[in-house]
Amino acid sequence: MELSISIQGLCGLTWPTWKRLVQAVEPLGFAGLFCTDHFALPEAATVDSLELIVALTYLADHTQRIHFGPLVAPFSFRDPVMLARQAAVLDDLSGARMCLGVGAGWMEYEHSMFGYNLGNMATGMARFAEGLEVITRLLQSTEPVSYTGQFYQLRAATLHPRPQRAGGIPILVGGKGPRRSLPLVARYANIWNATRLTPDEFRARSAQLDELAHAVGRAPSAIKRTAMIPVMCGRNTAELEQRAQGIRQLFPDLGALPFDALLDALRDMFGAMIVDTPEGVIHRIRAYADAGVEELIIQWFGVEDLEGLQILAEQVLPHVVA
Repeated sequence: MELSISIQGLCGLTWPTWKRLVQAVEPLGFAGLFCTDHFALPEAATVDSLELIVALTYLADHTQRIHFGPLVAPFSFRDPVMLARQAAVLDDLSGARMCLGVGAGWMEYEHSMFGYNLGNMATGMARFAEGLEVITRLLQSTEPVSYTGQFYQLRAATLHPRPQRAGGIPILVGGKGPRRSLPLVARYANIWNATRLTPDEFRARSAQLDELAHAVGRAPSAIKRTAMIPVMCGRNTAELEQRAQGIRQLFPDLGALPFDALLDALRDMFGAMIVDTPEGVIHRIRAYADAGVEELIIQWFGVEDLEGLQILAEQVLPHVVA
């Protein structure tokens, strides 16, 4: 399996911190570096964050090996036409390392703050399905594209320069719902990303995805299976508590809780997560590999915590990667 890092851009991400992370992740041996795409959380409305596409442009030009992308860019405030154009040039700039992660959008607070219409679940998923059709056809079609939908319209549209990568830019679809999200993964995705599932839950959803892929005439093996899980790794309790500082800053209401109570609150909030010593983290990650996860993306809240990444790289990574 591969091991990658997803930075939570809402956790005080500034240019100095992003540059340090970009400079650290590749030499440490991780496979990829992703970043969330949000404006703000209600709990941390004044915390700094970087604009995603600008941040990824810096990453593309300052790394040589790792793959990267948004995890995920929501069509609720990202226009799929512009996003396709940005992804194409980022992929060319990086030498074919862009991974275009997209989602429907979910956080009401940031949408209402800036006047974006999130809509209800049915509206969001309908817009997401149309956006996937638009972005896929623009990136993959060799002919001008016309499309008339409720949300998007194209009239003999084509992007230039054309994406240079053979086979096109891989599209990652985030989601785990069996009725709405997984059918879209089966139809459009090169990569599936599921968040905060246990290994047994991941195995069951992956089997459902296999059936859905067969139903639309695709080989299940054509869809890479990835999972994103919060991970805190420390050699002792004191280091584990240090790993939690980023989350304490992000959620001030949890900041004063004792460590055990904090972990209980986070498990209620996030579902599956890994908090353990290096040996325990290795064991838990291997369980995900056994469940069919090809790339585990670590949800990393400590944007200043390079020491934590180094512990993962030195004491966990060599024991779980292929």
